Amino acid sequence: MSPLLNNSKRLALVLAILRYTIFITMAMWTMDKFVRPDHAAAIFEHFYGLAGLGVSLVYALATAEAALLIAFLIGLKPRFTYGTVLILHGISTLASYQQYLNPFDGNNLLFFAAWPMLGASFTLYLLRDFDIWRMATCCGHCKNKAE
Repeated sequence: MSPLLNNSKRLALVLAILRYTIFITMAMWTMDKFVRPDHAAAIFEHFYGLAGLGVSLVYALATAEAALLIAFLIGLKPRFTYGTVLILHGISTLASYQQYLNPFDGNNLLFFAAWPMLGASFTLYLLRDFDIWRMATCCGHCKNKAE
């Protein structure tokens, strides 16, 4: 077997790809909060029962979410960042339960895409110690401080 294809390198590659693709999805949802804050406020009201969120609060939440996602992307403090992304996505997935009960109404089938991403987030969190292709571990002196 080629040294480029050994199991530890394959695992590191897969985990990096999971992290990048989870980031892309979450980043689009975060950008939506900046681009369409009224839409984001309506989502918070409909799915989470949080009525009356003003544009300023939506921007503040989006800013905090963006900071979290940048830390997640570079692999900073994976126990915290990967775990927080997993929890946030888990809450989002479960809050959409009504769409799962009526899968063929409107665009409800699209909500089912949340489940594989939740599985990917869980996998990444569980295997975070094997996610060695992180900017936070790029230097030997940073490696032990990444967690």
